[in-house]
Amino acid sequence: MDYQGTISRGVRAPIIRRGDDLVKITADCVTEAAKQGGFQIQDKDVIAVTEAVLARAQGNYATVEQIAKDVSNKFGDETVGLVLPIFSRNRFSMVLKGISKGVKKLIVQLSYPSDEVGNSFVTPEQLYEKNVNPYVDVFTAAEFRKTFGDVKHIFTGVDYIDYYEKTGNCEVILANDPCEILKHTKYVINADIHTRKRTKARLLRAGAEKVVSLDEILTKSVDGSGYNENYGVLGSNLATENSVKLFPRDAQSFVDALQAEMKKRTGKVVECMVYGDGAFKDPVGGIWELADPVCSPAFTSGLNGKPNEIKLKYLADNDLASLNGEEAIEAMKDMIKHKESDLTNNMKSQGTTPRRITDLLASLSDLTSGSGDKGTPFILIQNYFKNYSM
Repeated sequence: MDYQGTISRGVRAPIIRRGDDLVKITADCVTEAAKQGGFQIQDKDVIAVTEAVLARAQGNYATVEQIAKDVSNKFGDETVGLVLPIFSRNRFSMVLKGISKGVKKLIVQLSYPSDEVGNSFVTPEQLYEKNVNPYVDVFTAAEFRKTFGDVKHIFTGVDYIDYYEKTGNCEVILANDPCEILKHTKYVINADIHTRKRTKARLLRAGAEKVVSLDEILTKSVDGSGYNENYGVLGSNLATENSVKLFPRDAQSFVDALQAEMKKRTGKVVECMVYGDGAFKDPVGGIWELADPVCSPAFTSGLNGKPNEIKLKYLADNDLASLNGEEAIEAMKDMIKHKESDLTNNMKSQGTTPRRITDLLASLSDLTSGSGDKGTPFILIQNYFKNYSM
């Protein structure tokens, strides 16, 4: 039996700067890691590169003033409502500053008890205890604090109501119906991520004069800024106290070039992808992580699709229940080799993970690299496409 299953390795890299040849640097680091670790690069290995270093190599940055100018160009001298932003200093503070600078007055509507990705400052139990109905009840910031008292985030310890009030120099209300903002202004920026199209449609249908989503801000360069034609400022991160790093552009060209470079160096066809946030839920804080618009903005063609796997535990307890030892192993291998090409709605696949391969790999990569000081922006995943029969 081959005892080695999926292996996910973090690969360290030098500090990436604007203008660096990231294809060369990635290939150098991965091949050197293989030499140092005494393993071989194989066909169907996966090289995942975090979006952060690709955007940095591209120099895809924007300042608060450049965000403000784009917002001002879109709204003019209007009072603007900002609805449903996530609670994050890293993800949203500089974007909030830019929006605030670009409008006459800003009113921010926060959702509760948590934001879109699960960051919370009160619990569902507190809502029940205070007899609050989150579907209809609306609060000013003062009313919310009077009702719930301490509203600091469980992990960061930040009072995001206070933080956003000061950062955006704005008025804050708390409500979950995005159309509540229309009682204050008909000009709206909807800051939600994965529900942005539906929210925008609801606001326009409810009478908004103009609605702009975050993926429509900085879709082209403003005064020499970076930009992202598909996602705007969605997926951006704090870079300095006056700028953000945007989601990378032209990521498909990068992964295709990296695949070609690795084939040239090793003779192997590896799959390549760019990854952002994974999608997994923290059992204590409730955050499910995915603050980027997608888990993977680009990947080579071999990563298309979803897994088509049978559930070994189910087969062991049912079809193979009467077998033991080597006989059971060989029978299991045979069933895997002859499994149907599409196991959708088949009992043999129950309990497997019905997600896209790229989303699974991005989550694995994100957990492997972490978000702190590991220094591994490249992930090498091996044996992912092997199964028990191989």
